[in-house]
Amino acid sequence: MPSWTVDGPQQLTLDEPVTALCVRLVTGRLNVVGADGPARVDVTRIGRRPVIVEHRDGVLTVRHERHPRMPGLLWWLGQLGRRFRADVSIGVPADVLADLRLIDGSLVASGLRRETRVDVTSGQITLMGLRGRTAAKIVSGPVEALGVAGDLSLETVSGEVVLADGAVGAVRAHTVSGEITCDLDNPRGGEIQLSTISGAITVRVREDSDLAVHLHTASGRITSGFPQVRGRSGLGAVRDSAGVIGTGAGKLWASATSGSIALLARPVDADAEELP
Repeated sequence: MPSWTVDGPQQLTLDEPVTALCVRLVTGRLNVVGADGPARVDVTRIGRRPVIVEHRDGVLTVRHERHPRMPGLLWWLGQLGRRFRADVSIGVPADVLADLRLIDGSLVASGLRRETRVDVTSGQITLMGLRGRTAAKIVSGPVEALGVAGDLSLETVSGEVVLADGAVGAVRAHTVSGEITCDLDNPRGGEIQLSTISGAITVRVREDSDLAVHLHTASGRITSGFPQVRGRSGLGAVRDSAGVIGTGAGKLWASATSGSIALLARPVDADAEELP
């Protein structure tokens, strides 16, 4: 089993095939990209604790040698951040199974096309051009999904969720405290579920979309750019709206406990105008 202990900036290239990627880092920056050629690991910055790189039975593992036992208790002293800091970029075949975990820092995943799982405690997640099944969870911080296709699950306790430019299939996005912003193409046959406890939801879809829509807020206001989606009560603030756009082949469900919901219509011609 090839294994490397990396205690300084270093580049590694693996000639053996890689079918799965497992990353367990404490703090820093992690960039994972699906690309042609052999798998590569590039460590550009590292603290006092080394990073272990292992390859066994097609599984590439990148991890800190030893995680802190109680990171939440000592983190604010700044010592753990300096000890376990690592900035790592990893290139792997696009069809790998990826399981990426980072306690504190920023994580970017792009170009992966099979199944990707991302888990960050505090920091930021950016997903770009992913395919297949994608699930991302963060406790504190924002998560962005740009140009993602396939089934997508996004979850944050405290932070914003942004979803744009994706040909999504099934989408589930949830925040406890934070806004949700979606800008989608016509999700024909897709199912989109958006929910937040405290925060606003803004959804923009094309005018020619095919969606069955249901919007609900317990404390807030609902506005719609589609005349087909109307409130069920004409008295006071609208709290529940529903309707069918086009054929209704897809489904859009949005719910906010404390916050407003806005459904916006994007002109079809706007897509052509945005092209160079």
